[in-house]
Order: sequence, then C-alpha cells, then structure tokens
Amino acid sequence: MTLLSIQNLSKSFGALKALDDVSFEVKEGSIHGIIGPNGSGKTTMFNCITGLLKPESGRVIFDSRDITDLKPFEISNLGVRRTFQSGKLVSSLTVLENVMTGVFEFSGRDYIDTFLRLPFKRVKRESEIRDMAMETLRMIGMEKDADRWASDLVWAERQFVQIARAIISNPKVLLLDEPNSGMGAKETEMIEEIISRVRESGVTVVVISHDVKMLMGLSDRVTVLNFGKKIAEGTPSEIQRDERVLEAYLGKE
Repeated sequence: MTLLSIQNLSKSFGALKALDDVSFEVKEGSIHGIIGPNGSGKTTMFNCITGLLKPESGRVIFDSRDITDLKPFEISNLGVRRTFQSGKLVSSLTVLENVMTGVFEFSGRDYIDTFLRLPFKRVKRESEIRDMAMETLRMIGMEKDADRWASDLVWAERQFVQIARAIISNPKVLLLDEPNSGMGAKETEMIEEIISRVRESGVTVVVISHDVKMLMGLSDRVTVLNFGKKIAEGTPSEIQRDERVLEAYLGKE
C-alpha cells in the first residue's frame, strides 16, 4: 500500500528550478532512500512534504489525503515527522526534555486542562510524556544520557536525539535529512541500527543521504534526483546498474 505519494511536484527559487515535475511513491512499512548531488532538490522535497515550503505545482498525498496546502503542525499531527540536517536541538534543555518536546497536542481534553492549569491533569500528562521519552531513548541507546544538557552533546549524539524527538509520538512516516552527515563508520553503523529499529516498530522511513553505501544497504527502494529532476528509481541493485545514475552521481569507472 502507498503511504506517501509525491505527484508532479515543482518548486523554484527565482530562476533556479529546485524541483521539476518530480513524482514517486513510498510504500507503507518500507525504507525509501533519496540520493542526489548537492543542489539536486532533496531537502526542498522534504520542505514541501512537511509544509515548510509551498510548491508551485503538484500534490503531496499522505495516507490517501491531500496535505499539500496544510500547515506544518497539521501535517505533523497527521503522523509526518522529520529531522533536520543542521541537528536542531534546544541547547538549554536536557536530552530527555528535548525528546519530550516531540509530543504536540493542539486540541482535545489535555490541551484544555493544561490551558486551565489543572495541576493533577498537568502533572499526570507530564509524567506520561516523560515515560514515553525514556522509552524512546532506550530504543536509540541513549537512556543513560537523559539528564545531559543538549549543549554538551557531540554531533552524532545530537542527530540521535533528533530522531528520538521525531519518533516519540509514533509517527506513520519519518523523514530523515542526512542523518549520518559528518559521522564516522562507527556512528554510521549506529544510525543504520536505529533506522532499522524504527522500521521494525512499524514506522515508514524516508532517508536523504550522501552515503550511497549506507542507503543501498538499508533501502527497499531508491529515488535519484539531479538538478531538480528524478532521473532514476528502483531497487538498490537496479540503481547501481543504471547508466544515468553512474554518470550523474555514483561515478563511472
């Protein structure tokens, strides 16, 4: 079953065509890789999917619903969560508190109770979220770091915490933007393990990465972008044999 469908998406910044009539589908329960050189439109694609940018044309269909014109928080509440290449965390909060911020409630009884400052409800809900955050940290192997300040984390740890913050609310799809950027082999292995665990938990994963080896080992299907256009799509083995991909990105022998 298709969970996420990108249909003829186009986005320009002045004369630069960042996305040019791009279409692809992500199957539920899969790991879908997206590769391409710098400037090929990968992050722009994520920004359009999550509502941070509005495309000039095309549609984004998620779980059979058109989400193209929704606000970012509305898309997030439907079950689309993401990380950022820049490793965004709140430095003045602990690791645990950063993960807890991944729980958003914009409506319903809990929101009203918090607004009215009903102590029992507020404390009970905070305790529930804290437990959820600790369980998520266990999933990524950082439960012992819960009380560390985010400002003290090294780059790889910041990326791990970003993933935990994104998955605490059990999203349907997780979008990872260069999750192992700037990491060594050991940290990349840890990222691979975390992504596999996330998929095993029932979350569909879409991964942007320059690490071709990692994506080819993880992904069920790969989409290749170049200069804003989709130039290839297929299984990892098909992509590695595709002449257009070899010329544009993987490098021809």
